[in-house]
Amino acid sequence: MNTRSRIIVICIAVAFLAYAIFAGHLYMSVYILGGIGYLIWSHFREGTVFLATQAFHQQDYEKTKYLLQEIKNPDQLRKGRRNFYEFMLGNIALKEDRVEEAEYHFQLASRLPWRKDHEKGMVLINLANINLRKKEYDRVEAYLDLARKLKLTERQNNIIHKIEFELKKYK
Repeated sequence: MNTRSRIIVICIAVAFLAYAIFAGHLYMSVYILGGIGYLIWSHFREGTVFLATQAFHQQDYEKTKYLLQEIKNPDQLRKGRRNFYEFMLGNIALKEDRVEEAEYHFQLASRLPWRKDHEKGMVLINLANINLRKKEYDRVEAYLDLARKLKLTERQNNIIHKIEFELKKYK
């Protein structure tokens, strides 16, 4: 849910809560309060990252950027959401040719826990690619070494081979 939808649902729930209290349905009041509490909790801990991820997979980067901007304090996101938040911001910055900002977001994403190796591998590959562009070849090798230790997809291994080929040209 985005922020606006959450506010609308909370307002409706408050109206139901008022009715439940007025009518004496105390058990129903507790359930409604629990639902309101969950909506508030999920706003801070989950944010709009899931919606942004869906837009990102559909390559709608403007919508992704808009949804990520709704998150006012990304430090409050849980780690399982924060890593995708930073990854998407890094990709958007890279697409807009803001290389330094992209590297910053990918650095943050690389330090967060990832469930699957190929997800973290994509972050490390992006960092290697950025440093190849910046001609910092020692850092490229370090990121590639870290990425090779992970279980990657065939496509990611092909990307690593291409980066290595480019790296050999400059050495």
